Amino acid sequence: MVSNERTAMKPEKENIALDGSVDLQGRPVSRSKTGGLKACSFIVGYEFCERLAYGGIWANLVIYLTTKLHEGTVSASTNVTTWTGTMWTMPLLAAYIADTHWGRYWTFLAFSSIYILAMGFLTVAVSLKSLRPPPCPSGDGCQKATTFQSGIFYLALYLVAIGAGGIKPNISTFGADQFDEFDPKEKSHKNHFFNWWMFIIFFGSLLGKTFLIYIEDTVSFGVSYAIITAALFASALVFLTGNPFYRHKKVTGSPLKRMGKVFVRAAMNWKVKAEPETSNLYEVGYQEYVAKYRYPIPHTSSLRFLDKAAIINDASSKICTVTEVEETKLMVGMLPVWIATIIPTILLTQAGTLFVKQSETLDRHLGSTFHIPAASIMAFLTLFMLITTLIYDRLLIPILRKFTGNPKGITALQRMGVGMVIQVIAMVVAMAIETKRLQVVKDHGLQNNKKAIVPRSIFTLMPQFALLGMADALLDIGKIDFFYDQAPESMQSMGTALYTSSNGVSAFVSSFILTSVSNFTARGGRKGWILNNLNASHLDYYYSFLAVLLFVNIAFFVFVSRLYVYKREITEVFGEDSEKAIEISPLNRGNDLVLQDELGHIDLNSNLNRID
Repeated sequence: MVSNERTAMKPEKENIALDGSVDLQGRPVSRSKTGGLKACSFIVGYEFCERLAYGGIWANLVIYLTTKLHEGTVSASTNVTTWTGTMWTMPLLAAYIADTHWGRYWTFLAFSSIYILAMGFLTVAVSLKSLRPPPCPSGDGCQKATTFQSGIFYLALYLVAIGAGGIKPNISTFGADQFDEFDPKEKSHKNHFFNWWMFIIFFGSLLGKTFLIYIEDTVSFGVSYAIITAALFASALVFLTGNPFYRHKKVTGSPLKRMGKVFVRAAMNWKVKAEPETSNLYEVGYQEYVAKYRYPIPHTSSLRFLDKAAIINDASSKICTVTEVEETKLMVGMLPVWIATIIPTILLTQAGTLFVKQSETLDRHLGSTFHIPAASIMAFLTLFMLITTLIYDRLLIPILRKFTGNPKGITALQRMGVGMVIQVIAMVVAMAIETKRLQVVKDHGLQNNKKAIVPRSIFTLMPQFALLGMADALLDIGKIDFFYDQAPESMQSMGTALYTSSNGVSAFVSSFILTSVSNFTARGGRKGWILNNLNASHLDYYYSFLAVLLFVNIAFFVFVSRLYVYKREITEVFGEDSEKAIEISPLNRGNDLVLQDELGHIDLNSNLNRID
């Protein structure tokens, strides 16, 4: 009877997701009925609406703060970057919650609920006239927002940051989870996943920076934010309808706790000499990992001081396994790259503040009647992101693959490096364009009129936006691909959070640099580089400073990239033919999946001490 039950419950080997994915009830999932592009179609809809929302808020936020709440240019720019930094740093907490407690799906739903409610609150905050100071068309001597008015607005805005930040490390990782790396076809789709994921993001952002900003400029911010709230609610309902098709990863315990254990154990053994060979390092059999929905990681020679955490020198239960040590090595090894991405990410923040204020001073007519909203200039940046992503994925990857043999064309680090080089060129071009704009200002005697429209088309800014869009497409997709792919299997939400947190930290650094440069250049009664009146400012000097900073950062990035060693793929650990090397079968021990070795013992490190 038991034998018949086991036979009946045993699924077809080729029809089961081999990566240990389960459904919401923790049962093995069918590869043909779940996951893949079908499941992703429900997920990308929400991300499209989320980026529509972010584009509609962020791109025009500095305009709202300066024209509706009557803040100064530097103050408004600082407040925008601080809010952006909070939103992009929030994923660190959300990733920890997902990897340790709730899982990606439930963490996403929780923060999505906060996001939708916060958007409703923000809609009310920008709609009621009593929650903002009276209009001030002249721009001089304007009444500032009261503490209560500012408090309500920023409370709503930061609740949006919590909700939006909480979903970011989980929805993209949840999307990538829908592809089984042990299936060649699905693995191929996963290699292109982040290209198309970012394409959807860029497209949603483009719509937000055009359609929504046009509504904000011609109708009201309240109507625009109401549309955002409705779109988020509708997309959340669509996401929920995809439940039968989703694959889930089981929670594997606190990654920070495992990493902390490695550091503590390595410190306790700091006097013990780490041997070149691995004979005195502790490891357990790979079956134990797979039964817990994790994968063993072979020993590497990098960061050898951490190997001391796995040295067998007593019977302590606090000893770490080689896999725990290698997981920690992978996360620590990514930190220098993470640091090197902070300065380049500053430029996107600058584009959303100073570039927008710059465009506000130019002639924004398109034809005789249509007036382009200042913040919609950001749409050009996003448009070139879309074009670059499409060309790279459809044209360049197949060409580069022939020369490099890399399924992705070039490595993620190489892709980021190319983006950084283009950024330097973009800032040099931006400096030259601003120098020309200031010359036109001087020729027409407009230096002391901050409301004056310079007789120069907004389209003269196109080159700097085009170059920056190309650079950001390469850099941003390279970043998310790198931090997700190089993180251990059980810590990929944390890996994605490294990507988002680099955006967050860069926003804070951007705010610090902007304020510091503004204050430093205005010392001794001098006219600073960045003033409320951009016609009297020297943004060209500031852009030159950023170009030099970016160039120095490239040298640092090249240095850390040359030292970085890419992790081995899971399929490499089990051999070239993963399908034949493993078999998944439900044992009579609940719904756990265990990998069974068909070709004999899988030798990760033959001389490791292990329990099989």
